[in-house]
Amino acid sequence: MKRIVNALNKLNRAHRAYAVLAMSAATAIAMPAQTFTTLHSFDGTDGEQPVTALVQTTNGALYGTTTGAGAHNVGTTFKISPSGTLKTLHDFCSDTNPAGDCLDGAVPEATLFQAPNGNIYGTTTYGGNNDFCPNQCGVVFKMSLSGTLTIIYDFCPIGGGASDVCADGENPFSALVPAGKYFYGTTGFGGKNTCHPNDGCGTVFQLTTNGATLTTLHTFCSEKGCKDGSAPAAGLLQAANGDFFGTTFLNGAYGGGTVFEITASGTLTTIHSFCEEAACADGSSPNAVLIQAVDGNIYGTTLSGGANGAGTIFQIASGTLTTLYSFCSASGCTDGSSPSGLIQGSDGNFYGTTNGNGTNGKGTIFEITSGGTLTTLYSFCAQSGCPDGESANALMQDTNGTFYGTTYAGGANKKGAVFSLSTGLGPFVETQTTSGAVGAAVIILGTNLTSATSVTFNGAAAAFTVVSSSEITTTVPAGATTGTVQVVTHGSTLSSNVPFRVT
Repeated sequence: MKRIVNALNKLNRAHRAYAVLAMSAATAIAMPAQTFTTLHSFDGTDGEQPVTALVQTTNGALYGTTTGAGAHNVGTTFKISPSGTLKTLHDFCSDTNPAGDCLDGAVPEATLFQAPNGNIYGTTTYGGNNDFCPNQCGVVFKMSLSGTLTIIYDFCPIGGGASDVCADGENPFSALVPAGKYFYGTTGFGGKNTCHPNDGCGTVFQLTTNGATLTTLHTFCSEKGCKDGSAPAAGLLQAANGDFFGTTFLNGAYGGGTVFEITASGTLTTIHSFCEEAACADGSSPNAVLIQAVDGNIYGTTLSGGANGAGTIFQIASGTLTTLYSFCSASGCTDGSSPSGLIQGSDGNFYGTTNGNGTNGKGTIFEITSGGTLTTLYSFCAQSGCPDGESANALMQDTNGTFYGTTYAGGANKKGAVFSLSTGLGPFVETQTTSGAVGAAVIILGTNLTSATSVTFNGAAAAFTVVSSSEITTTVPAGATTGTVQVVTHGSTLSSNVPFRVT
């Protein structure tokens, strides 16, 4: 375990780099019609320093991870109710061998997701059962909703001579993407090409859902001069065309990272190479998962660069990147700096957080339109001592309409916090898969679904079963076409936040 703890500085991610920014003397006030609530402050026994978004599951709870502390000082998994009741589910490094290796993984830095089988899946950056990897290379795990954790894959299963590097990759920093009978993901390091000191450049991989077979689809720095990029610090997005989109944090044609598209068979195309200099107008060092909006375009953020060197929000349409917003555009950087990832809210606008600056120097929550108009919704450290948190991570929107998130630092105990922000948006429903053929099984997540009287796919009625107040099971009905899924209850008509694509 000591080797794991000593390795935490391997990748200096934004959450650590910007957690010590100076705070100004001004005070932030949440805008009218908004309610910000600190739901939980970590105290170390239940973990510390979360770095990912939360995920809503079929039981109505939110699940997340912390990267530090807990019983063995290398992180936890937890669930928390929308009202703030938190329970630690697993303390990593609970399973060790005589050498002290964390066989169940250590330091989970990836957002969790729930598969249709009901289990939750995730990765850890370190740990595992492979001594060939100097700090263990990380694992893929599955976990029941009650917290029973099982390892399904250990990275770097082969050891040996000097040329026998971790060809399957090491250190998966980001979430897996489920697609059919496979999971797809990235590793920040490892692979057969060496471009960092004594380490590989990262990979894109495909893994069978039972963890039995991993296939490396691409090893970065395969092109001369690393024009294909290196160090993918973020996971993948599966777009409507079936291909996957992602980013690399480093290299590319100009040194500042890339945006790429890769097919399920492994053909990679670099869409955009960012500039290395801090003042590059297109941004530099993307490290958050991309999203595909309802308009079909791809949206993302860069950690630095832009007109003011403080990061950007960008759009990719028809293969062309457009910078929508450069942070630190407001006087005194009250709009924040170094953004985390974006989500599209149920109102069609985009929402996100920044790690630094803002009115109090500790980051912000913002809303931005597809046209690039940004509104700061909240500046962290609005209270003396920052009990509301500082340096926030990516947001998620619960089907009750409220946004939830975590902060890497701050909170009542200075170890991070979980918060909610209500902006007045109403409840909606979410399909756990956003596409499928007629007859395909679909899970619908929502709030207060017990009284549901009908389910329709773009107007086509579907048979359904109410499993609980937060879950409905159904199948895509005959005659369904691509469009909104609606659930009618005794109290309202709830529409899906994104169209369901009938394949």
